[in-house]
Amino acid sequence: MRPTERAVPVGDRTVQTREAGDEDGFPVVYFHGTPGSRLDLVFGDAVADDTVVVADALGLADFATLGMSGGGPFALATAAVGGDRVTGVGVASGAGPFRLVPGAVEALDEMDTAANALLPEDPGAAAEAFGLAFEGLRQVVLEGDDRAVLAAFAERLSARDRRVLEDPGYGPSVFASMREGLRPGVDGAAWDNVAWIGPWDVDLDRVRCPVHLWYGEEDRFAPMAHGEWLADRLADARLVRRSGEGHFGIADHLAEMLAVLAPAP
Repeated sequence: MRPTERAVPVGDRTVQTREAGDEDGFPVVYFHGTPGSRLDLVFGDAVADDTVVVADALGLADFATLGMSGGGPFALATAAVGGDRVTGVGVASGAGPFRLVPGAVEALDEMDTAANALLPEDPGAAAEAFGLAFEGLRQVVLEGDDRAVLAAFAERLSARDRRVLEDPGYGPSVFASMREGLRPGVDGAAWDNVAWIGPWDVDLDRVRCPVHLWYGEEDRFAPMAHGEWLADRLADARLVRRSGEGHFGIADHLAEMLAVLAPAP
């Protein structure tokens, strides 16, 4: 099908969605990374409670979820609240509960550490503090070209991640997704951080469907410890470790991930 976009009312908010792929295929609901937007998977067109509302609006009965990076926790949360409707979960380089994953809180930079200190007592103030950290990135993303955005992440990129983001078939879609996500402001990205850096309010014991965890051993954003923690605590989880790969393994393995989550009939 030709990619189509739709604005779905969810309470007093609107969720902008993007549909692509085989309209007769099995649906996979994708959660973009932080900061990001519905444009995250533009490169791959060829290949929580809110989510259930969106699924109803789109006419989806059963579906799988896939979350990349900061989207991973939301893919899991949807399975926890969605019950039998969620047939499987994919987490690609996703964040685990920061306060429980060994070394995760200690790896935060100075600004995020200050924001984290405000949780859980004052999530609003924490979101404001996380937002300050995103303001500099927002300026680079909106005013600079792709090379400037790449340079902003240089210290966090593994050698493989740099090659992936320099690939004209993938990098531009990542940067375009960031621009769309940060265009209205930093609030969305800031509250994402509150959700997965602060205490999780979702019971992972309620995730009963199969969960597929894909992590790169050279990932400097969501190190292997996040995948290991989730694999040890989810009822039905399979952890795939990719040697020599970093945070953006989805660029090389999206087709494989979709085949696992939405097998052909």
